[in-house]
Amino acid sequence: MTMARRDTYTPDTLLAVAVRVFNERGYDGTSMEHLSKAAGISKSSIYHHVRGKEELLRRAVARALDGLFGILAEPGATGGRAVERLEYVTRRTAEVLMAELPYVTLLLRVHGNTDTERWALARRREFDQQVAELLKQAAAEGDLRADIDVRLATRLLFGMINSIVEWYRPERGSAAPEVSAAVVRMAFAGLRVT
Repeated sequence: MTMARRDTYTPDTLLAVAVRVFNERGYDGTSMEHLSKAAGISKSSIYHHVRGKEELLRRAVARALDGLFGILAEPGATGGRAVERLEYVTRRTAEVLMAELPYVTLLLRVHGNTDTERWALARRREFDQQVAELLKQAAAEGDLRADIDVRLATRLLFGMINSIVEWYRPERGSAAPEVSAAVVRMAFAGLRVT
């Protein structure tokens, strides 16, 4: 592979390449040599902009986490009945997952082997806990079934949403709005009080 011209390289394009390689090879199976070859630049060029691959990992998972936590601050997540906020957060989580697919895929694959991975896992748990609180509030308000354990419902809801990374490919014609709407319909048809 020939080296790319330096003026075509940016930290964002390097990050995108790193995320692709991390997702293909696994973070632990990726070396700086792999990243250098995939980006078409020298290792020293990479080190000019980042301290190493863990910094790239942190930037990547932070991007995914920022997208998820940003949802919780949006007006649809902060006002109204808890069930409406929960449906909004569910839809938006699916949308962010699809919009930031490579970054969220990487986030979902971290194992906790490095400081960055442990930080990412803790942040994911924090997001899950905030959604679980919405589930509790919706059940307390009488809008969700009381016979379903909140922790289990949270896990099942995120299991459904997170599974999107395994099959969603926008280039194959899957429409993100249709997918997110289907997630909400399927989840809340079973959770709402009838």
